[in-house]
Amino acid sequence: MINPIVKTIELPDGRTIMLETGKLAKQADGSVMLRMGNTMLLATVCAAKDAVPGTDFMPLQVEYKEKFSAFGRFPGGFTKREGRASDYEILTCRLVDRALRPLFPDNFHAEVYVNIILFSADGVDMPDALAGLAASAALAVSDIPFNGPISEVRVARIDGQFVINPTFEQLEKADMDLMVGATYENIMMVEGEMNEVSEQDLLEAMKAAHEAIKIQCKAQMELAEEVGSTVKREYCHEVNDEELRKAVHDACYEKAYAVAASGNNNKHERINAFETICEEFKAQFSEEELEEKGALIDRYYHDVEKEAMRRSILDEGKRLDGRKTTEIRPIWCETDYLPGPHGSAIFTRGETQSLSTVTLGTKLDEKIIDDVLEHGKERFLLHYNFPPFSTGEAKAQRGVGRREIGHGHLAWRALKGQIPADYPYVVRIVSDILESNGSSSMATVCAGTLALMDAGVKIKKPVSGIAMGLIKNPGEEKYAVLSDILGDEDHLGDMDFKVTGTKDGITATQMDIKCDGLTYDILEKALLQAKEGREFILGKITECIAEPRTDLKPHAPRIETMTIPKEFIGAVIGPGGKIIQGMQEETGATITIEEVDNVGKIEIAGTNKKSIDDAMRLIKSIVAVPEIGEIYKGKVRSVMPYGAFVEFLPGKDGLLHISEIDWKRLETVEEAGIKEGDELEVKLLEIDPKTGKFKLSRKVLLPKPEGYVERPERNGERRERRDRGNRNE
Repeated sequence: MINPIVKTIELPDGRTIMLETGKLAKQADGSVMLRMGNTMLLATVCAAKDAVPGTDFMPLQVEYKEKFSAFGRFPGGFTKREGRASDYEILTCRLVDRALRPLFPDNFHAEVYVNIILFSADGVDMPDALAGLAASAALAVSDIPFNGPISEVRVARIDGQFVINPTFEQLEKADMDLMVGATYENIMMVEGEMNEVSEQDLLEAMKAAHEAIKIQCKAQMELAEEVGSTVKREYCHEVNDEELRKAVHDACYEKAYAVAASGNNNKHERINAFETICEEFKAQFSEEELEEKGALIDRYYHDVEKEAMRRSILDEGKRLDGRKTTEIRPIWCETDYLPGPHGSAIFTRGETQSLSTVTLGTKLDEKIIDDVLEHGKERFLLHYNFPPFSTGEAKAQRGVGRREIGHGHLAWRALKGQIPADYPYVVRIVSDILESNGSSSMATVCAGTLALMDAGVKIKKPVSGIAMGLIKNPGEEKYAVLSDILGDEDHLGDMDFKVTGTKDGITATQMDIKCDGLTYDILEKALLQAKEGREFILGKITECIAEPRTDLKPHAPRIETMTIPKEFIGAVIGPGGKIIQGMQEETGATITIEEVDNVGKIEIAGTNKKSIDDAMRLIKSIVAVPEIGEIYKGKVRSVMPYGAFVEFLPGKDGLLHISEIDWKRLETVEEAGIKEGDELEVKLLEIDPKTGKFKLSRKVLLPKPEGYVERPERNGERRERRDRGNRNE
């Protein structure tokens, strides 16, 4: 009988999380089954014994997978098997990766694989908020070197109160949805969306999350003690030459500092200048010596370059491109650049440029979401592309990577709240990054806002975004918060803090921390400095286009909506879709219908007003209730000796008696020239209260002949005509 080690964590609202190890996947270096209610995640971690020769980075791979069986569902598709990772799974991987990666020792380069699998779910608790805790717990019970533990929680504000790890149902009522990752001491990662909240509200949410995380970290420490995994494996993944390190520093630091403080705002010239310094140092060695020492020189010179850049900022306030710490790079914007899309814009900030387009579609263009725990439709899409040429790289583009999905999702979160809930169009933004040196996701937010307004989308408010950086050396009180960071300031700095918002508050944020400690005072300073930057950028956006255009582009589809009683939905669709398809063929409009809130909601899209008007007329005729005294245009369906049956509304036939065709007396219907397929205007005279049959007249719409005297029928004639009509009906 297996006796696993179990640790229980209690959440503020009384719900519990259970961590269990020693029962499953025991051949992995570490494995933990996490359970919250009926949601169960298995996290495993395996690390190679040695590093691949020449590796000087942390080769960490995090995978998150949801089994459809976890929620009692079959996968879609032909194979009925889980396939490539969904966007949701990739985004969850990134959340875990970003919190774990900075905490492995700098000199540990063995390949590490973290796998998190959702094996059970009840649709109540959200598993993505538990994945980071499960992964960290697996590391905690392993012998893999790791400066954790960490945990991640979701914090939501519901009715003014912060709720830790809310349920799916609770989250629907929240105005703030934030995922926070942290160690016991420090916040490491933040990502989320919010409904135009203040900087202070965001800080309070982070503090509430950190308090809950401390409890979860403490539980992992206790679990590691019980397992006996507090002693980690020994490793040697780096062979250093301290004499060479000193030689590189002595020969290169002053030169690197001069480049860092030169204020050259050309990225490639600056890179070439830094590379020249390293190449000049290498020139003293032979080819044989460089084969042995070249990689070490590159690593030591990277440290020199990093130190020079950081000291230039901290000591002299000089950034790589010469800006002040609060200064935003030059911005220029342009809208309506491309004639083909329904909206387009260019946003360029320094050496970062996004060309964004907007396409407007109908309900048929909605994205279908079919994940394990989420299935529905999405009407606002944002796709982000980062081709290699944007950074001057000569290599092929191999499809969409995790970075593109993550950056696009952040921009999507930033903008989606500004699309009106009742906006009839499906909206797709595509951001193509044409140049990159500093946050291209924030450029996407700005270009997306411009393109939406150029397309005439009635967004609530424009949104801008900015990326903030931090330079803070360990043990020093001095620090610098940087606005609108460059790529190198992100790579060599301690923080990447992206903030988006309108003039009234924050809509989305994403933060990664690389340093050991970050006080709330620093976070507050960064947020307030970001607010100033956002407002400056927002001013540049509104200078270019102040508000959405009053009308759509001429080639954009027009959409009208209407509602009909629920009982008429079937009549509009028709058997096998025959009626709705026929209307689309006849009018050229695209018609979609669905039941919403117990009524039929219809969207009619067309490239011109006439096609939409024709479709609406046909639909109204289907759902119209026949009214006595109304005039209708109908079609003759059949001709009888006693009259003609006319379809005056779709599916509704009435008798046009021979005596109601013309003022003159007719012996046969044919005398009036009426035949099947003819269109006639008729008036509804009567609805039989017993049978519901309709009596129509054409003659009342014709002018009465001058001197006309209606000849009264003899009783026998009247009786014979009535009986003949009744028999044939």
